[in-house]
Amino acid sequence: MLKRALLGSLSWLAAHQEEVNRLNVFPVPDGDTGTNMLLTLQSAVEDIKDSPATEVGKIARITAHGALMGARGNSGVILSQIFRGFGNAVQNKTELKPSELANAFEEAANAAYRAVIKPTEGTILTVAREAGRAATAAAQDPNATAASVIKAAAQGAKAAVEKTPSQLQILREAGVVDAGGYGLQIMIEGMLKSVEEAGVDLDKIVPSAKLPAAAQVSMELPEEGWGYCTEFLIEGKDLDVERIREEIAALGNSVLVVGEPELVKVHVHTDDPSRVIGLASGHGSLVKLNVGDMSTQHKRILEQSANGVSQAHQERRPNGVGVVAVVAGRGLVEIFLGLGVDAIVEGGQTMNPSTQDMLEAVKQVPYDDVLLLPNNKNVVPAAEQVVGLSDKNVRIVHTHSIPQGVAAMVAFNPERPLKDNLKAMEEAVAHVQTIEVTHAVRDTRSNGMRVKKGDVIALINDHLKHAGRDYGQVVKESLEDLKPDKYELVTIYRGEGASDQDTDTLSEAIKGSFPALEVEVQPGGQEHYPFILSVE
Repeated sequence: MLKRALLGSLSWLAAHQEEVNRLNVFPVPDGDTGTNMLLTLQSAVEDIKDSPATEVGKIARITAHGALMGARGNSGVILSQIFRGFGNAVQNKTELKPSELANAFEEAANAAYRAVIKPTEGTILTVAREAGRAATAAAQDPNATAASVIKAAAQGAKAAVEKTPSQLQILREAGVVDAGGYGLQIMIEGMLKSVEEAGVDLDKIVPSAKLPAAAQVSMELPEEGWGYCTEFLIEGKDLDVERIREEIAALGNSVLVVGEPELVKVHVHTDDPSRVIGLASGHGSLVKLNVGDMSTQHKRILEQSANGVSQAHQERRPNGVGVVAVVAGRGLVEIFLGLGVDAIVEGGQTMNPSTQDMLEAVKQVPYDDVLLLPNNKNVVPAAEQVVGLSDKNVRIVHTHSIPQGVAAMVAFNPERPLKDNLKAMEEAVAHVQTIEVTHAVRDTRSNGMRVKKGDVIALINDHLKHAGRDYGQVVKESLEDLKPDKYELVTIYRGEGASDQDTDTLSEAIKGSFPALEVEVQPGGQEHYPFILSVE
């Protein structure tokens, strides 16, 4: 019954997903609430469909782990904690009495409240609490059943949702109820439908009458900007959740850090995602990392609102094509987002993302046609697997380096269909030469060259070509190899390890040796490679 209730919850939320999305009022949503909750719930129940487990404790534990792995956005992370609280309350139980079910609903809310540093009333937290209280009251009836407890929880959730505008001014101004709270109400109603109506076809459930969408609420962009919505999982051993929460809280807002000693989910809005990522990586391995530029989203909202474009369609491109790129380094992330990339998968050299990481990023893009830029030769094989695994029409732009990725995005036209964009982007990639400058980490011999540990080395289009003790000399030799009279522009992407003096010296050396070339310097922030050069 618990299994069926969860699957019913998923089907009912799926039917109401867009309705929940339309209730969003936050001006720079880090993903629509309905979509985030649905993706989290899908991940939560994915593993229970075929599980042979019949004990509620085991089913709940599988669900809680899946929710944590798939949590998206504020609402998704809080939802994962609701499942965690429920799972802890029914641990080691094979079945539940009505009173135990009601207690699990209350513990689910308590866990969610504990996960949020500054709980706000009038949100999904309030709805979870009132659902739990209503369930507990119903369980006092001597004739209480699982269905009557769930029904009471659904009624308590509905009443709480209706009160949310009186608790939050922004909801009153927009003329809507809280999106996350309504999403939770829908989920509990879906549980009730599946329990009460054992013969109902969950795949054919249709939405009820729709609520009015959110009106535009005037909220100005803060001077410092909204920052970046940064999300990831930390995998490790004996992870100190409280310590990680304190450290992350000092670097941003809308902070949610939840999990267990082996797996911690982080969600934060910050103006320095690279610092957050660097701090977190000191605790364990990072997976499923996504960074979104909320200031850019906000500017689009204001511009399109001024032009009379509705919020529900503000992000849609005329061609219906989305773009996902694999990028590492704050400056490079900003560049790709500025060029129109919809989702960033953190990764590249020495940190190759998995197929799952890229698949999840593709899922979150609000388009059925998606272009995926691996931007690294070693990432291409994993990226190619996404094509067969995704329900969407995914095409790989075979970018083997960051400069190729930038060139591809410059060639991307939001008015042009997928096939034509793919062709134009691949053609742009073919006209870019890449020089990656780093230091040898060991003594070796390659391409007839003897390289000593610490030497400056240059790779031209992934092939080691030059080594020496000086950035300027090694880059000069590399450019000579490329016959610079065929090119017009050299863009230097400055890495994390490059000093101002190193950068200025390299730039001047190129200008002095090749006066016909225009030289630009861009902050890349990439690790391991002090300089990456694009030659066009």
